[in-house]
Amino acid sequence: MQTTETTHRTAAERRRDTLERLRTERDVWVSTAHPDHGPHQVPLWFLWDGRAVWMCTNASSATARNLREDPRVRLSLPDTSDVVLLQGEAEAYPASEVPGEASDSFTGKFGWDPRTERSAFVYLRVEPTTVRAWHGEPELRGRVIMRDGSWLGQRRTGGPPWPATTC
Repeated sequence: MQTTETTHRTAAERRRDTLERLRTERDVWVSTAHPDHGPHQVPLWFLWDGRAVWMCTNASSATARNLREDPRVRLSLPDTSDVVLLQGEAEAYPASEVPGEASDSFTGKFGWDPRTERSAFVYLRVEPTTVRAWHGEPELRGRVIMRDGSWLGQRRTGGPPWPATTC
């Protein structure tokens, strides 16, 4: 039997690790709900622009339909031993109206441009209001690292709490 030891990270270390994963990972689980049809969960590719998550889905998908009814969404990175959960509200942009930097960066990351597809696609932008991150049970306490859109345990110096990156 293999055992692993979990070290307890500070809020700053969790924030650093979370931002690194948001910059480098490509898949996120997207959870939405419809008042009549209930919960829906799907994996999507995502792009982190330093402030928000950008995703793209078919305009007629259950995800897009659900978000038209209720924009609240939960996102989770796909690792159950290094959990990152983000909550926020999705803003939908038709592919023809998405900001150029976001769509160009999305295309650059994935080699796919939804704006060129025959069917209609929407870009979804989620600026997290809450972020939770933990490694196993020892880190459950203190797992909230962002609340009300502000990173916890960080001194505010007037600048944004995220690293400067372009979309």
